[in-house]
Amino acid sequence: MTAAALVLLFLSAPRQEPPVVDLRSLLLEMTDRDRIARWPRPEFRCLQASSYDRDSTSPEDPGWFANWDRSHFLRVDERAGRREYVLMEDDGPGAVVRFWATWHGPGGGPFTNGTLRFYFDGEERPEIEGPLADLISGGALVGPPFSESVSPQTEYARRGHSLYLPIPYARGCRITYETEAPIDPGAHEGEALYYQIDYRSYPPGTAVRTFRRADLERLAPWLQRVGGRLQTPVAPGDFEPLHGVDLTTPFAGRLEPGAAGPPVAIAGPQAIRFLALRVAAEDLGQALRSTVLEIAFDGERTVWCPLGALFGCGPGPREQTTWWTRTAWIDDSFWLFAAWPMPFAERAELLLRNLGSQPVALAGRALVGPWHWDRDSLFFHAAWRQWSALATGGRKGMEGAGAFDLEWLAVEGKGVYAGDTLSLFNAAGAWWGEGDEKIRVDGEPFPSHFGTGSEDYFGYAWCRPEPFATPFHAQPDGSGNLRPGATTNLRYRILDTIPFRRSLSFTMELWHWADTRIDYAPATFFYARPGARWRPAPQPEEAARPLSRRRSDLVEVFAVPGAIEGEEMEVLERGGGRVQVQDSGTFGWSEEAQLWWIDGAPGDRLVLGFDAPETGRRWVRARLTRADDYGIVELKLNGRSAGRFDRFHPTVETTTEELGEFELRRRGNRLEVVLLGRNEAARPRFMFGLDALVLEPAEGAEEDRDPNR
Repeated sequence: MTAAALVLLFLSAPRQEPPVVDLRSLLLEMTDRDRIARWPRPEFRCLQASSYDRDSTSPEDPGWFANWDRSHFLRVDERAGRREYVLMEDDGPGAVVRFWATWHGPGGGPFTNGTLRFYFDGEERPEIEGPLADLISGGALVGPPFSESVSPQTEYARRGHSLYLPIPYARGCRITYETEAPIDPGAHEGEALYYQIDYRSYPPGTAVRTFRRADLERLAPWLQRVGGRLQTPVAPGDFEPLHGVDLTTPFAGRLEPGAAGPPVAIAGPQAIRFLALRVAAEDLGQALRSTVLEIAFDGERTVWCPLGALFGCGPGPREQTTWWTRTAWIDDSFWLFAAWPMPFAERAELLLRNLGSQPVALAGRALVGPWHWDRDSLFFHAAWRQWSALATGGRKGMEGAGAFDLEWLAVEGKGVYAGDTLSLFNAAGAWWGEGDEKIRVDGEPFPSHFGTGSEDYFGYAWCRPEPFATPFHAQPDGSGNLRPGATTNLRYRILDTIPFRRSLSFTMELWHWADTRIDYAPATFFYARPGARWRPAPQPEEAARPLSRRRSDLVEVFAVPGAIEGEEMEVLERGGGRVQVQDSGTFGWSEEAQLWWIDGAPGDRLVLGFDAPETGRRWVRARLTRADDYGIVELKLNGRSAGRFDRFHPTVETTTEELGEFELRRRGNRLEVVLLGRNEAARPRFMFGLDALVLEPAEGAEEDRDPNR
């Protein structure tokens, strides 16, 4: 028998479960994509221990949204003269599959990095012991991607830290923390430890081999192999040698506004193992929101989702690579890849629908391979919904008044929860995500998963906007975290999937620190047996809605019509100082924000990139800030001088300056700012602030200049 025939025989035969759950079997499961599409065997419950505020007892009680989600523990144990705070405890066979944490010392000071201990099977001595930060993300147990902090661009004190090394135990597990720093529940004064521990609880009698530190050395080649595989970008080449039984090309051509492509039918029993799509449109972000993929398996439509949400980039052509999805610019084209296995017994039908107002060009393929359909096989589901211009309510105290829960998903049936994406547009210069996830399984009266904050759920911390991507979670865009803008977060589950026998309910608190409005769009991914029912239903009117791109799309603020906002320009080069976005409604800035360059030095240069509405000659004006610590600058537009400007003024104000007539390109224009020096009356900060560029047709513009515009 040939090697290819052996591979096909293996894929088409029912899977045989390993006789014992141990570190090696769990590592193998991490890279076995097909496992997620079958009911798990051996069965398990996925539970969570976290530091959520213990005042949250019931939706009917005022503390349901209490927000002191740190330094809450199950109890305190006195052991050998030590005070050990118990984070998690489980009796019976199980496995820790995710440990997320972030921290700071008393009063926000340095973290003491106390001692973390794992006790197994009732043993008196811990099998794992060491400084908490070192074990979770410092590599003391294992390196990336099983142990790391995100984002590398974020200062260490503001990172989220994750340990995804599976840690099995045969008869029980207790995790404790010891510190010399004072600790009080909620960390009002003492050390703050935020944590979430996801773990599997297997039925009594399940054969599990307890983790030992020596396993890490013994299985070092397996860890290296699995870690490398998890970090390998999803690409067609990964699948063709293994699953290349049938290669279809169902997605090709141009979809006009309101049109749907011809449905593509695939006979079963098989599984769609890989999807790849190239998307092109004049407004690519809108196309990623308004182009929807629908899939029906055996007559049940289980997938209705915009492309950006389904493939993990949100409504923006952002790059990211995880275990299940990848989005990337390849040869000037934007590609979407997904490796969710999608099995079916008789027939699959795929349909692309353009709900937008522009044509969208699509080209792609689906890779289909054999599947043994049986009583454990599950259909893939993707559900999406959006709350548009949702009022967030006023600023909230830590006791939680004014927050509210949003239902992301409610399922009736048997299946496995597999992950989610969240895309939003934030209209305020404040954090939107204080809210906690609450997940109930099979009618639980209290959630078995109760989180500590939206960013914690997605693996980062402290509202940070820096992008990151790991196999398990990603933030392709965080620009809307602390200021007006868009954010997309992803969390995909591998070992931390959540099985449910009868039902699953997923809600997330919306807790925004500002009284504003927000577009808020989660997509949820799960597997279920045929006949499952769920909310939300498809929302074609929301997918068709124009994207919010600026604060003024959601709230009433001063905005210059048609302006190219400085804060939206791309920083191409910077020769000193720092560049950031400054938000304020005080100084007459369009969209209440400006691009702010500070602490440069004479001779430093800043180059900004921007697009114009169309190619041609335009009269260009610049709305610039001046103040007592601003410098003297020369502006150059597409390589030609646009003037010298002294931006000193005793008070802060915005003025409109004439730059002149320039030939602009539809894409790829460059505005260069050169720091020349400062007015002798100015304080030596050499600041520069660009509110916006205003373009007008060149013909007649010089006679019609209005400095107030």
